[in-house]
Amino acid sequence: MNIENAKQEAECLLADYRTLAEDIAEKNFYRILEAFREVRVSATHFNSATGYGYNDEGRDRFEDLYAVAFGTEAALVRQQIVSGTHAISLALFGNLLPGDELLTVGLPYDTLQTVIGLQGNEPGNLKELGVSCRVVEIDFDNIDPQAVVAAIGPKTRMVSIQRSRGYAWRKSLSVEQIAIITKAVKQVYPQVIVFVDNCYGEMVDHLEPSHFGADIVAGSLIKNLSAGLLPGGGYIVGKESLVERAACRLTVPGAGREMGASLISNRHYFQSLFMAPQIVKEAVLGSVYACAFLEALGCKVSPGTKEIRHDIVYAIEVGEPNKLAAWCRGIQKYSPIDSYVRPEPWDMPGYDSPVIMAGGSFVQGSTIELSADAPMREPYILYMQGGLNLNHVKYALIKTAEDMQKEGLL
Repeated sequence: MNIENAKQEAECLLADYRTLAEDIAEKNFYRILEAFREVRVSATHFNSATGYGYNDEGRDRFEDLYAVAFGTEAALVRQQIVSGTHAISLALFGNLLPGDELLTVGLPYDTLQTVIGLQGNEPGNLKELGVSCRVVEIDFDNIDPQAVVAAIGPKTRMVSIQRSRGYAWRKSLSVEQIAIITKAVKQVYPQVIVFVDNCYGEMVDHLEPSHFGADIVAGSLIKNLSAGLLPGGGYIVGKESLVERAACRLTVPGAGREMGASLISNRHYFQSLFMAPQIVKEAVLGSVYACAFLEALGCKVSPGTKEIRHDIVYAIEVGEPNKLAAWCRGIQKYSPIDSYVRPEPWDMPGYDSPVIMAGGSFVQGSTIELSADAPMREPYILYMQGGLNLNHVKYALIKTAEDMQKEGLL
């Protein structure tokens, strides 16, 4: 199929999905607005703080806002958390002790494998600290919660569920599927902690895993919840005791959430959550358009063009390393920042193979902004995500396809 026909097909599928995306964004927006009203946010909460951060009223009110928005007892939302992997690690290290076992539902994302000790032998990983890990393999096309329950052993302290696909050709989990697993685990093992890696999934469904019984949930503030505004940070929400233990890993035992100043204005942090439902909707629609467009051009895509989205990540199997690199370089070329830069594969920390990344974003590593990346390994799958507005996703894909066609790669 030629590029013009692919554009037309993508537009048709986009129109079909738009009503659902609008409905989810509307429900999420109402929930977030009501959370703002409940915690009584004021302009005085926009102020920054210094030093230890004791009595940082803006930070404390922002964490109250997250707890209400996510339906949890407590929240830790901090500028000092450097990434989603960092937030997840705090939740794990804070709540797992020597002799405990972590049970992961499916193989976790590459960087988490390093943290846990499933890959490499980095100092300070969970394995070194005496925490063991087992992976329960499940069929992501046909979730069987009893398979997870059956895998729980006498040392299992936590079950970890990764909502998004990561660098894997698997379906992302809906909040309803996570709820089914959570309920099944809690019915038999109420003492086992259910943890959810929520990266890339926030605001894509109508509610979050914490609304369905997950004990603790973590993610990044330069992904879905940033609305493209935040320079960094991460969040952890859940039961107060579990969140506090994570906070003691971020700061120190005895201080926990009391320390950690808002070193920059809190205004953008409040505003980002207010805008997140709308921005995530744009990224979701970009995903629908991209999968339809690329499938029409002969690529294998996941999720399928008519599948409901549960995160903002989509995978495209291109089959050849030169085509993989060409797509990444095109996304970089048609980005607003560093459009002149040529991405090359490199040995990125935490990954077992060279990774090529395209991210001409206003915030380094921001994946709510249009970005693409891939490990350089067979079958050469490109992972794309984000898009602050749908028009950028369309333009970058169409122009890259035209360039590749001229080069004989399409």
